[in-house]
Amino acid sequence: MEQGQLSPELFALAQQRFTELFPEQMANAQVLRLLALSDFAYRILAQHPDWLKWLLDQSAMKSRHIEPALGGDFKVLSDSECFAQLRRYRKRYWLKLMWLDLVLGNDIADSIEYQSKLSEQLIDSANQWAFEQVAKSNGVPLDGSNLPLPMLVLGMGKLGGQELNFSSDIDLIFTYPVSVKTQGGRRSIEAQVFYTKVAQKLIAALDQRTADGQVFRVDMRLRPFGESGPLVMSFSAMEDYYQDQGREWERYAMLKARLLGQPNHYWDEFRALIKPFVFRRYIDFSVIESLRKMKHMIAQEVRRKGLINNIKLGAGGIREVEFIVQALQMIRGGREPDLQTPSLLQALNVLARQDVIPKSVAADLERQYLLLRRVEQYLQAFNDEQTQTLPIDVTNQSRLCVLLGISDYGQLVVYIEQVQAQIRQEFSQVIGEEAHDAQTLKACFVSAWEYQDVSYLDIELDEQAHAKWQDTLNVFHTDITKKQIGVRGRDVLDKLMPLVLSEITPLRDPEVLERVLNVIAKVASRTAYLELLYENLGALKQLIKLCSHSVWIAKQIARYPILLDELIDPAVLYRPLPLNAYYNEIQQYFLRIDPEDLELQMEALRQFKQTQQLRIAAADATGVLDIMKVSDHLTALAESIVAKAVEIAWGQMTSRYGTPQGTSAEEKGFAVIAYGKAGGFELGYDSDLDLVFVHNCDGQSKTTGDKAIASRQFYLKLAQRLMHLFNTRTLSGILYELDTRLRPEGNSGLLAINIESYHQYLREQAWTWEHQALVRTRMIVGEDVLVKRFHTIRHDILCQQRNTSELQSDIVNMREKMRQHLSQDSEAEFDLKQGAGGMTDIEFLAQYLVLAFAYDYPALTRYSDNIRIFEIANKESVLSSDSQAQLAQVYCQLREHYHLNSLNGSGKTVDAALLSAQSASIKAIWQAYLE
Repeated sequence: MEQGQLSPELFALAQQRFTELFPEQMANAQVLRLLALSDFAYRILAQHPDWLKWLLDQSAMKSRHIEPALGGDFKVLSDSECFAQLRRYRKRYWLKLMWLDLVLGNDIADSIEYQSKLSEQLIDSANQWAFEQVAKSNGVPLDGSNLPLPMLVLGMGKLGGQELNFSSDIDLIFTYPVSVKTQGGRRSIEAQVFYTKVAQKLIAALDQRTADGQVFRVDMRLRPFGESGPLVMSFSAMEDYYQDQGREWERYAMLKARLLGQPNHYWDEFRALIKPFVFRRYIDFSVIESLRKMKHMIAQEVRRKGLINNIKLGAGGIREVEFIVQALQMIRGGREPDLQTPSLLQALNVLARQDVIPKSVAADLERQYLLLRRVEQYLQAFNDEQTQTLPIDVTNQSRLCVLLGISDYGQLVVYIEQVQAQIRQEFSQVIGEEAHDAQTLKACFVSAWEYQDVSYLDIELDEQAHAKWQDTLNVFHTDITKKQIGVRGRDVLDKLMPLVLSEITPLRDPEVLERVLNVIAKVASRTAYLELLYENLGALKQLIKLCSHSVWIAKQIARYPILLDELIDPAVLYRPLPLNAYYNEIQQYFLRIDPEDLELQMEALRQFKQTQQLRIAAADATGVLDIMKVSDHLTALAESIVAKAVEIAWGQMTSRYGTPQGTSAEEKGFAVIAYGKAGGFELGYDSDLDLVFVHNCDGQSKTTGDKAIASRQFYLKLAQRLMHLFNTRTLSGILYELDTRLRPEGNSGLLAINIESYHQYLREQAWTWEHQALVRTRMIVGEDVLVKRFHTIRHDILCQQRNTSELQSDIVNMREKMRQHLSQDSEAEFDLKQGAGGMTDIEFLAQYLVLAFAYDYPALTRYSDNIRIFEIANKESVLSSDSQAQLAQVYCQLREHYHLNSLNGSGKTVDAALLSAQSASIKAIWQAYLE
């Protein structure tokens, strides 16, 4: 927005002031503009006319170098001289800021950052001076290395965010590392006394009004205990306060906190201390209600003071943009380190980059916010007054019109109102007014929860169903009363439960009620999750929908409440990634994870799996994906996780031992072979992973690091590290149950084996069942040379010429042993997997066809999944078209039933009569080939 020309009245005022201040000089248009637009600039130039030359120096105005605010030895610098230097510094550089903003039309983002840095210089200089002054007679507290223990200054609010406005006061908090008595002075005093003296002197240096004016109004009310609290507190006292007594608004305030001055090694210690208070490790929706209450209090204050046209506190004002961004920061900041910044503009950029806010919305918010910040800056620069109210006097109205390039003040007000209306709309979407209007809920749902009596519900139930609903509610209520959920948690639960009942009642299904209440019972002690469901009706609806479709999903969400966050956006929830996108997605996911933090990496792997599995299950339960596609997705997900885990383990091992000779991160000489369901593209939700680890290293080589070890030992340790990554139980459970018993020699064999030794074992020592297992194998991680070698080995072993009678006998005997130990068949129930004519029989048939006929028909080794093996067998005339069709059709039917049973927690059997014809057809094919 271009700035306009001065009005005749303003131009006349400028000429009068210029003539008064510089009677001997020719009028300069830029200086005239400054004098017309700011009474404060006029007063400063009246005191320091020699600064005009500096203002006209273009290189000086372009510079953002921060000069020291104080000169000389701080120990001998008197109070009066210190105060004078600080105030002179402020006048000089605030004059420069006015020149930049009012004359040159400087970018407001640059101005507020520059102003914040100048302010930080003033505060830090006052702190150093105050410390030296108090130390003169009292000595200083020393650390274990006999170095002075500094007083740390926290800049809060806009100062903390480096967004300070022209005439802002400053909010500070003081702290010090540890309580030790001073040394080296005339008398030793307690640390608390010493730092209190420093704090008092610092405040006086900035806040005291002298003949030279004031540097800043210093506000200390944000400190622990507010005005009644000590002026300064130790780290441990601060930690105790925020842990035990910290309030929600203090979390919001601490989000904007920033340590000022020169960094020292105590900064990281303080940040680590305060971080758990500000950012929760889980998605935290409790801030929504807190910020809403704060906004209501501000609105009441605006009304009480009769504030009109306030661009900061009014509807759609600066504060609402801050609330939008900071609410999303506090909700997600515990899991997204990039959001842990006091800068509003940086946080907004991160929110857009992570698609929390649409990029177009973020761009609009930034533009609108900076426009209001410009207006605020101009209003305060007119006369160095802390105001955010649009002017009522004609002169300042005219000035604002000039600066915004709008000729008519009425049009200017309309324009600002339009901007605020847009902000208000976005604010309402994020913060809202109230989550739910209790008046819109029928009284029956409130009464049913309040009195624990389902008779109040607006639903007709027979006696049995009524008893089931009542029992479910009673069990839940009994369970909840035993939990310590706190006053806030109880309040949210009492608002949430009528809502739950109102959404579930139309389904008339007590099973759904039981599943949903089980989830709520599991998360009840975590108030943030209750608030998530209460604040997001859409998330609650999705929870109920998914629980109505699947017991497995209900149990997963109850077990891992972090998944509730996934329910917020249905468009994402029911749309799994493309099959080829999982690896790229996990790579993107890990860009936010510290590569040195193993615990966080392990949690991230588990959370990625759980999140993606929930999306697959949601699409599965609602019919978006069929059974074959579900297994394809679950298998692709597992492969991406295995690949990422190998990367993590490799990084850890190489940082310690170096790399094996001739290897790199891209060519590790290490590979992972998947057996069973993973090898055959048939993973289910709770499947374990059957894996074998191989390498191709030279037996004599060593790694390249300082702690060099034999390369074979390196790969053994690498495999052990992978086992640790997968099987360790963290807060999010295990990653996958990793089973490596199919490796050569089973549990007694090496965990990672040379690929040629693997080949030799399969050729010379392996049992028939091990060759059967090889049919369903794929190399899922490994460079091309290893993949090609594995394909050759697999083809070589599977194409061996075999004695058909011996092969049949081995397979039948193995199948019978499995059936005896594992089958749950009975007259009434059919075991989908182990029953006669079940899934395992079909898998064994596929394996038999490959082992018996691949010598003559090598194409049978091409695929590792049963369906395509049957297709090739038919194409090679090993299997009739009818048999191929029956095997494929029945196998898919059995898998679908097995899969649905998994989703619904119904075990591994179905009614025997349900699939009797299908199992009979499989038995007939079995007899034709194997008996």
